[in-house]
Amino acid sequence: MTYAAATFRNESDMALRMPPWLGAGRAETSEDLAFLSGAALAHLHLVLAQGALPHALLRARLALRAAENCVAHAGRPERAGELRDVVVFLPPGHQPGPAGEVYLSWRRAVERPLSARALPRALPNTEPPRIAAWLDAGQGAPIRRAASALQAVLEDSPGAEATALLIADAVLARALGWSHLMPLLSLGLKRRDLRKTGEELRLACHRAVAEATREAAREAAELGQRAARLHAVAPKLRARGAEEAVRLFLTRDAVAPTALTSLRSGRAARRFCDRLVALGAARELTGRDTFRLYGV
Repeated sequence: MTYAAATFRNESDMALRMPPWLGAGRAETSEDLAFLSGAALAHLHLVLAQGALPHALLRARLALRAAENCVAHAGRPERAGELRDVVVFLPPGHQPGPAGEVYLSWRRAVERPLSARALPRALPNTEPPRIAAWLDAGQGAPIRRAASALQAVLEDSPGAEATALLIADAVLARALGWSHLMPLLSLGLKRRDLRKTGEELRLACHRAVAEATREAAREAAELGQRAARLHAVAPKLRARGAEEAVRLFLTRDAVAPTALTSLRSGRAARRFCDRLVALGAARELTGRDTFRLYGV
C-alpha cells in the first residue's frame, strides 16, 4: 500500500468516527438538544458523503432496525431475524402479515430516491394526496418539520405509528437535501415519545436524532470495513456470475442463496456463500443448517 493510499484510508476513517463530545453527558436544555442534534446530523452528512461507503447496504440495514422498532411499538413480538425470514422467504403472491408489511414498507422506502411519487410504493394502503399533504405539513428547521409531520400523521391516523415514523424520516431527509430516506427518528424515538405533541415532541425528536445518528455512524464505519473486505476478496471469486452476486451482497441486508441466480445453480450459490464466509467477507445470519441467510 502506498503512502497516499494509507493517508486516504486514515482520513476516511477519521471522517467516519463520531466526535466523542457528541456522546458525552446528557443535554439538559432545549438549546443543548438542538445543538447536539444539529452537530450529529452535520457529522452524519459527512459520513454519507464518503464515496466508498456501501450506501444502499447501510440504508437496508437501518431499515431493518427501523422496522423492528416499529413492530415493537405496535406490541408485536417479531424481531430482526423473524422479519428477515418473513420477507426474504415470502412466496410469490403471498402476503407477509402485519409485521412483514412494516418491514416491506421500510425496505421499499429506502431503495429508491426520495420523492412524493416513490413513497406511495412504500405505503400502498395510503392515498398519494394524503402522503403529499403530510410531507408538506411542517415548516422551519429540518427537525421541526419532521416533528410536525409526525404529529400530523398521528392526528389523522391514530395508531399508524409505523407510517408516521416513515413519513417523519422522509421529511427530515428531504429537508436535509438527502437523495434517499435514512431511518433516524424511527431508530431513536421511544413508544412513549409518540404520545407527545408540540414542543415536547420536538425535543424528543432532537434527542432521538442525536442518539440515532451515533448508531448510524457506527454502522456506517463497520459496513465500510466489511465492504472493503468484500472488494478485496472479489478477485478470488472466479465463479461465473460472481460480480453480480457481490453486487447483491453490497446492496441487501440479507441474501438467500436462491437469490444468486447469476451463479446458475443452487449448489454453486451455496458454495459461493460458504466461500465468502471462509474468506471473512460475509456472515451466516441465522445459525440454521437449512434456509440460511448471508450478509456482509
